Amino acid sequence: MSRGLTPRHLSVLALGFGFLYLPIALLALYSFNASRLVTVWGGFSTRWYVSLLSNDALIAAAWISLRVAFASAIIATILGTMAAFALVRFGRFRGRGFFSAMLYAPLVMPEVILGLSLLLLFIGLGLDRGFWTIVAGHSTLGMCFVAVVVQSRLAGLDRSLEEAAMDLGATPSATFRNITLPLLAPGIIAGFLLAFTLSLDDFVIASFLAGPGSTTLPMRIYSQIRLGVTPEVNAVSTLMIATVGIALLAGAILGRLRSYQGTA
Repeated sequence: MSRGLTPRHLSVLALGFGFLYLPIALLALYSFNASRLVTVWGGFSTRWYVSLLSNDALIAAAWISLRVAFASAIIATILGTMAAFALVRFGRFRGRGFFSAMLYAPLVMPEVILGLSLLLLFIGLGLDRGFWTIVAGHSTLGMCFVAVVVQSRLAGLDRSLEEAAMDLGATPSATFRNITLPLLAPGIIAGFLLAFTLSLDDFVIASFLAGPGSTTLPMRIYSQIRLGVTPEVNAVSTLMIATVGIALLAGAILGRLRSYQGTA
């Protein structure tokens, strides 16, 4: 019989969550610091957010990161969903083990190896590094995460609903559009948001595949903190955290609404 959480368990949880989230909370707090020194509190102020608006380099890098994240998340979602269908619905086809291993390899492969291998590939193909090479790298990384999420959702899908729709005269395409896709929507949305977040956060792969004019926000932040952390870095980092948090919250709310609609 469960005895509930003891004070010892609660203290361990508090220490764990504090270790994870207290630095993020301090970063967000000091983004409103009036002092130019990031470790000395000089009072509440939004001056660094105002100053951030005139920092063209950071704004350009943030815009590139958002474009890369959105494009790579769309590609990763499409490819990952197709891969999940192949693994769940196509049975034991020839080469399934090899296909599955190649699909999930980026999950366990160090990002340094992935970034270096893609760099050598693009050099061998004679392609200039830039926006689309970063998108390709992030799509490769995000695709396997999308496949895992969608595959778990697809494996638990009640196929009797699809069979009933086809028994009533629905074509396979209509069944997929009206039955399968709405039921998969929470998993697809979760996979998209996960791929978007991974791309927005990535530094290693982007540093290998970036070219002139395609510096992402993590790369820009890293180049600036090597010369010393400025309060503007705290401000832009807080905005990144807020963007990801809003996207995840929106995805959770949308998934909950779709679940309510499906059970209504």
